[in-house]
Amino acid sequence: MNWEVFITCAVTGAGDTADKSDKVPVTPKQIAESAVEAARAGAAVAHIHVRDPETGKAARKTAYYREVVERVREANQDVVLNLTAGMGGDLVIGSAEQPLPLNPEGTDMVGAEERLEHVAELLPEICTIDCGTMNFAAGDYVMTNTPSMLRAMARQVKELGVRPEIEVFDTGHLVLAKQLVKEGLIEDPVMIQLCMGIPYGAPDDPLTLLALANQVPQDWTFSAFSIGRMQLPFVAMAALAGGNVRVGLEDNIYLSKGVLASNGDLVERARTILEAMNVRVLSPAEVREKLKLTKRPVAAAA
Repeated sequence: MNWEVFITCAVTGAGDTADKSDKVPVTPKQIAESAVEAARAGAAVAHIHVRDPETGKAARKTAYYREVVERVREANQDVVLNLTAGMGGDLVIGSAEQPLPLNPEGTDMVGAEERLEHVAELLPEICTIDCGTMNFAAGDYVMTNTPSMLRAMARQVKELGVRPEIEVFDTGHLVLAKQLVKEGLIEDPVMIQLCMGIPYGAPDDPLTLLALANQVPQDWTFSAFSIGRMQLPFVAMAALAGGNVRVGLEDNIYLSKGVLASNGDLVERARTILEAMNVRVLSPAEVREKLKLTKRPVAAAA
């Protein structure tokens, strides 16, 4: 059991959710405002993706990240910024019978340096690294992160002085994360996210969560989440398993059946669940101390 928990809010994600809820932020201004809303509701960490403001589709332009970061840093609300570095590892084969050439609709494969371009410029306190390759949901899409790519990204993030959050979608990803730590590519304190319930990774049943949590070294810090209707039950399960909590519109757009949520709504509900369990919710300053983060001034984004 973890009695002192921090909440991460995954603000918008990269999925096709913008046309399913008008509460999913799309433009950099909307994403920044939603991150600030989540922080005011009790999130210590805001996990940021960006979208094309015209189409709402996933994007990775540094200019979009720059605007989000500048707006959040200029707001009168403290929050730890966590920028994704997962974009640029998207592979879609042509078809089951003719895998090559790759399908240009959805395929976006770039090198480690380009995947980290926005991180190098904006220097967030945390960035995420997806620690493995997996079939991701239906169709012919493969989330692609090879060991050599991950080593290159981890090395560059270490040189930038940014804390990586290692995203673990299945048991083998945790094995690889341990190897990266063993090789000195990820420094203490190690921070990981257990990503549950995503086809076809680790399912979100309690036994699988505990199996993963029990394999996390005692001196690492971990969070856990699930998607869809299991997001809010996982608030309690993550704390019970010894971890921290993630909620947000990246993973779930509903507060209850048929009721669309904002990021602030989801964070408030998570805080209510935790405090009803007599768990203390940590502030951004306490998270910085716990994870040895360096708070960046507003000028860093200029």
